[in-house]
Amino acid sequence: MRLGTELRRLREAAGLKAREAAQLLNSTSAQISQMELGFAGVSEERVRRLAAHYACTDEALIDALVAMATDRTRGWWERYRGVLPPAFLDTAEAEHHATFLREVVIMLVPGLLQTADYARSIYRYMRPELPEGEVELRVEHRLHRRLILEGDEPTPYETVIHEFGLRVLVSDRRVSRAQLGFILQEIEAGHVVVRVIPVDYVGFAGSGASMMYLGGPLPRLDTGLRDSPTGVAFCDAEAQLEKLRRLYDKVRSASLEPAESRDFIHRVAKEL
Repeated sequence: MRLGTELRRLREAAGLKAREAAQLLNSTSAQISQMELGFAGVSEERVRRLAAHYACTDEALIDALVAMATDRTRGWWERYRGVLPPAFLDTAEAEHHATFLREVVIMLVPGLLQTADYARSIYRYMRPELPEGEVELRVEHRLHRRLILEGDEPTPYETVIHEFGLRVLVSDRRVSRAQLGFILQEIEAGHVVVRVIPVDYVGFAGSGASMMYLGGPLPRLDTGLRDSPTGVAFCDAEAQLEKLRRLYDKVRSASLEPAESRDFIHRVAKEL
């Protein structure tokens, strides 16, 4: 889908209609539309031909688009196709391909750092209630997402969490203590950078700032993600991405440094 979006942007920047692009490939405007909507694959040859006809001289961008077009990876998330909402699969795939991750979470612990019991409590709270089998599938999927933070080359991940997110008892105190213990374990292992915004920070009005920013192979291929009760929304327009970058920087400026945040989490865990 992102490849198709970028090809459409190149075509529009060149001032060409879909039917004109189709003529360049001896194709049809319907096929061009299918390609730009992400419903049809594109070969490396076609990507390069279109880039040439669109007068795109950005070799790094062209190579990145070719890599997207020729990637035939069937990741672990594919096993959940048809059994979990598409947004779950899209999120996992976007994280898998990201070069770095930046996240802001206000009222809960970030999904990438949740324990099974913590995630299970969240999914069981949903209304209408989910069947127990689907709850377990969602928990399993959430834990699988952590693969990007493990191994020899983990994806750089920094998250800003509000103190509220650390203290909310989604289940009982045992679950919360274990959850904070796991975050500290990940920090000590060097897998993540966690920053905390204390509740007594003066001037923080960003309660609706929850977001994830995913780095692409090039800055123009970055992706933003906003979660809400009605679903996940991805954004890739430069104006939207710039807004998210500024938002992240603003929220980050209200947080404690990583070492201070680690000590802060220790204190909260002892108080539970």
